[in-house]
Formats: sequence, structure tokens, C-alpha cells
Amino acid sequence: MDNNDILIRLRYALDIKNTEMVEIFKLGGMKVTKDEVLKILTKSRDRYDDEMDDFEDVAEDENHIKCTNVMLESFLNGFIIFKRGKQEPKPGQSATPELILKNHANVNNVVLKKLKIALALTSEDIIEILAEAGVTITKGELSALLRKEGHKNYKECGDKYARNFLKGLAFKYRS
Repeated sequence: MDNNDILIRLRYALDIKNTEMVEIFKLGGMKVTKDEVLKILTKSRDRYDDEMDDFEDVAEDENHIKCTNVMLESFLNGFIIFKRGKQEPKPGQSATPELILKNHANVNNVVLKKLKIALALTSEDIIEILAEAGVTITKGELSALLRKEGHKNYKECGDKYARNFLKGLAFKYRS
């Protein structure tokens, strides 16, 4: 799953309006317009390259903006503020949170952690949400996914868990 796909699924699952998307990006420290949000929320043509090899030399679609790791993390930070309110930094702490999305490998882990914070979910809630989507996970496995990268028990969150977590959120919040 790419970052655009994550945003599209998250927007659908939580029924976030375009104007709210703009506000959430702004809260996360990134200024985007409603028009840019619509371009971020379109599926890119390169998703279909495997099926259509003829499009290899087609230029990047002008109606699509690729969502970078910085954009995604800014959105997630803004979503936490949108849902829970602005938190005053502690003495010696910077006003803006440090970006933890350094490579594409840990994107799913960061999405899981930040959505857990924003929606005030417990581990049991996440296990139930995944169960609604048909995925069984133990508390220990979930704990490994939520650990900080570099911890000895850290486990990379695969697309299966991330995709089904977003699917489960749609079941929970849209039904």
C-alpha cells in the first residue's frame, strides 16, 4: 500500500470531509488546498503499470499528487490534534513532534500507532477491529507492531494488518 492509498482508505473509514482534510493537514503543519487534497486522494496511474506495460513512458498524471512520508506523518499528527486537541509541550520539548517516518518500511507501524493515539484505542479495541476484518492477532503480536523501531521485540507491520485495520475501522465507524 502506498501513502495515497492509506489516506484514501482512512478518509473513507472515518468519513472525513475534504474541508476537514485541509484542516487536519494544517494542524499537522502542512498547508494544502482543497484542490490539492483532491489530487492526493486520487489513485495514481502507476498502480496499474503491472497490468498495462504500454504506460511506461507516460509522464506523471497532472491530476495526482504523490503523498510523501512527510505529508502522511503531518496528516497523522494533525489528526491526533484534530481528535484530541493541542497538547502543550513539556519544558525542554519542541513544539512540533519529531518526524519518525524515516523510510517506507515502518509506515504501517506509524499509521497504527498514531491512529491508536488519535482515536484513543486500547490494544483490545485494535484486536476487535482487526477481528471484524477477519484477522486474528494476539496481544503479544500487536505489542511488537506498536514498539519503537530498533527495540529488540519490534516487528514490521505488513500491509495485511494495515489494510485490514483500516477495513475494520470502516466497519466500526461507518455502520
